[in-house]
Amino acid sequence: MSKQTTTETGADAAADGDATEPESALANARRQLERAAAHVDVDSGVIERLKHPTKLQQVSVPLRRDDGSLEVFTGFRAQHDDVRGPYKGGIRFHPHVNAEECIGLSMWMTWKCAVMDLPFGGGKGGVAVDPKTLSEEERERLTRRLAEELRDVVGPKQDVPAPDMGTGPQEMAWFMDAYSMQEGETMPGVVTGKPPVIGGSYGREEAPGRSVAIITREAIDYYDWDIEDTTVAVQGFGSVGANAARRLDEWGAKVVAVSDVDGAIYDENGLDTQDVEGHDERPGMVSGYDAPESLSNEELLELDVDVLIPAAIGNVITQENVDDIQADLIVEGANGPTTFAADTILEERGVPVVPDILANAGGVTVSYFEWLQDINRRKWSLDRVHEELEDEMLKAWNAVRDEVDARDLSWRDAAYVVALTRIGTAKETRGLWP
Repeated sequence: MSKQTTTETGADAAADGDATEPESALANARRQLERAAAHVDVDSGVIERLKHPTKLQQVSVPLRRDDGSLEVFTGFRAQHDDVRGPYKGGIRFHPHVNAEECIGLSMWMTWKCAVMDLPFGGGKGGVAVDPKTLSEEERERLTRRLAEELRDVVGPKQDVPAPDMGTGPQEMAWFMDAYSMQEGETMPGVVTGKPPVIGGSYGREEAPGRSVAIITREAIDYYDWDIEDTTVAVQGFGSVGANAARRLDEWGAKVVAVSDVDGAIYDENGLDTQDVEGHDERPGMVSGYDAPESLSNEELLELDVDVLIPAAIGNVITQENVDDIQADLIVEGANGPTTFAADTILEERGVPVVPDILANAGGVTVSYFEWLQDINRRKWSLDRVHEELEDEMLKAWNAVRDEVDARDLSWRDAAYVVALTRIGTAKETRGLWP
């Protein structure tokens, strides 16, 4: 398949509802599920069941602030489905965390684990708090109290949290320690994404970006493009975007634009991605970098490039800006960066979109490796992690690609077919009790 010319639009044929309101993660996930269900031979009752979480925990998390005052925050843990194994998914600290978001994101984790054929189901949680307002001591106290509030519903064989927006390896270390102290034994397998010194896996932090790069490389090859002639723009030069950009740069692609929260930089001849420090490494470095041209994040999305990788936040490609998207291929690095309406329009225009549940699944895959290492008390080398990740990503890519070719589906629909077939088979095999 050659590169597409993207001139035709279909905005008036997109989703219903108020076009000015961003779609929630839950609404987006349910609509994607309903669409994909038409392509699989799975009992309708199973599909209906998958529209809802198995459980939703809401907890109050009191925090003693540094000034002695007491503040109570609200926390959530959505557990979507565990037919294939323990719930798995991140814990985020963000002011907009709510129950609906956690349910929607937990659904995506279910599909992601099934696409990768991992023995996990989907979970997601968080606390509605702005982590920038917390001192390190307050973050520790909040994390430890959250671990206590969720202690009855998490565990190595029950629900295994991981880092997400606003959290990282240190929060996972505190969570694991608090849980272990209450259980009376060191249990590193209760969370993943920990520092390697206490049971974390080498290569975990860069894994989502690395998998985005692997899948982008395979997509470039699938469409018979020369990677050295391929231009790439990456929105979000954090952990995911920076690692994806650097791997693609290393493999010969021309990364012409990257961005952080403050803005974007552009060089038509290609940026030195090793010289540009990511937002996680040095906040403000990207937008302050000495590049030929500065852009806004919105302008980066509209660049005429071969590959666009939205790797920042959700809902950035919408019905309002989709007509201005000029990329020939989109590979989702963030969770849910493309709304259902925009996805429909892009498909009508012939612009392939490789979904997040495949592209950024390196994070949960290396989390699975970490979980195995913790259970077996045997650490893997970084080389082994990279080799195993490459192998698992290629297996998943091949399974999805086979559905694309056999059924003439979009990449997203094909990924859902793979996931729903595996989940449906597992549910039918286990049956409904009682």
